[in-house]
Amino acid sequence: MATIDQQFVEYIVKTLVNNPDKVAVDRKIDEKGVLLTLTVDPEDVGRVIGKRGVAAQAIRVLLRALGTKQDARFNLKIMNTDEDKVEEKEIKEEKEEKVEDATVTETEEVEEAEEDEDEEDEEEGEEEKVSSDLVEKTRAELADYDDLDI
Repeated sequence: MATIDQQFVEYIVKTLVNNPDKVAVDRKIDEKGVLLTLTVDPEDVGRVIGKRGVAAQAIRVLLRALGTKQDARFNLKIMNTDEDKVEEKEIKEEKEEKVEDATVTETEEVEEAEEDEDEEDEEEGEEEKVSSDLVEKTRAELADYDDLDI
């Protein structure tokens, strides 16, 4: 038999969600008071929480008022039943991304190494031209100084 607090939460939540038959409220008593664990369809979790948690906070405020009347402290925990599936999906996606990144990285490294070799060859050729031009200019300047009588 459901207690008044369970019935109260069920009634409020069932009016908010699209799948009221999947709403379940479990009740446990712990050191902090009464813990109500709310489980809804994964599609309805957003409706129960509301924008910026406003709907969930409103339900908690109403529970606090009910708790004042019954001399009890109620805590509401909203469970995400789809959480395991979401975590598995995220882990799978991360693994796929790592494999793709590794493949792309290896391809990029090979391409970069080839580009670096080509650039080094070009730079060496340019350096030889620059150094030979510099040597010629320096010799010409020195020759000009040799002609000066000091």
